[in-house]
Amino acid sequence: MKILIIALSGIGDALMFTPALQILKEKFPDSEIDAMVMFKGVADLYEKLPEINRIHFHDFLNSSPLKSFRFVSALRNKYDVSFNVYPSNRWEYNVIAFIAGAKRRFAIRYLRRGARNLSFINTDVIKENDYLHNVEENVKMVERLTGSAIEDIHALKFPIGAEEREKAKEFFSKNNLSEKDYIVGFHPGCSTLKNHINRRWEPEKFAELARKLIYKEHAKILIFGGPEEDELKRDIQHRVEVEDIVDVSTRNLAETAAIMERCDKFVTNDSGLMHIAAALKLKVVAIIGPTNENYIRPWKTTHRIVSLNLACAPCFYYSPKPLKCSRDDKKFKCIKNLDVTQVYNALMNV
Repeated sequence: MKILIIALSGIGDALMFTPALQILKEKFPDSEIDAMVMFKGVADLYEKLPEINRIHFHDFLNSSPLKSFRFVSALRNKYDVSFNVYPSNRWEYNVIAFIAGAKRRFAIRYLRRGARNLSFINTDVIKENDYLHNVEENVKMVERLTGSAIEDIHALKFPIGAEEREKAKEFFSKNNLSEKDYIVGFHPGCSTLKNHINRRWEPEKFAELARKLIYKEHAKILIFGGPEEDELKRDIQHRVEVEDIVDVSTRNLAETAAIMERCDKFVTNDSGLMHIAAALKLKVVAIIGPTNENYIRPWKTTHRIVSLNLACAPCFYYSPKPLKCSRDDKKFKCIKNLDVTQVYNALMNV
């Protein structure tokens, strides 16, 4: 059997397909599994997975429709089965699966704009369930293929190699961090696409939390994020104004994960790094505002969710529509009214 995994969303979503991927390989050990991706971080992850044979990488966001059509058409009728990784609630993803032309095309029928986004052009469609985790939604598609229920679902999988661990050792040595240090990782960023910057806890609160941990708990703070978050990280460092908060800059996600692996605890917005932290079995404190935590809670690791649980939340579901807040009193109150004490207490008890 030849299987195509269509993983065109971000690193977090790609990671949350890895339990389903492991089940596919267990159920069909002789299968050939390839992946279509459009983000370099996803390619870096999937090329390290033993379940994946080949990566088809294409930058759909910055390519012309004609080039993208030719890229997908080259794969037409080469696969028996394809999976649209959940979530992928855009008509473009369903059209790409249709053009690739696997005999059986698995996808989710979304509760919001699913028909408008052409989910019906897939051959095997599973109805979305707001009470399930993304991992479980992906496994539901595999269950449809195998015809049997799957009780034991794996943890997320993020392989780290010897080279990345050596780079991590160099990082800790360069920054005078030892095995005895109590290290807390921060990820203050998240995607900014579709107005998702409003899922971020404010930088001044991350800075206040850092000062509290440094002075009360004698912690060392490692602050993580991609190149696009450098300014955000520097802002927080400047607000803290002590040497015990260190900016982590690496060449790739695997090196980032190798450094994260050493953290005793990890504080993060709803982001891809939150899911990497879960894959590494870190103790995670997740700061959640408008997102449905059923979808994205850290999977199979010790964690605490910090949320106000407002009556209007969650208001973000999987849809192409940008994130909006309907409140009149205070926009995105669900994230802006979360205070430092709440996060600190969760961290002390995780």
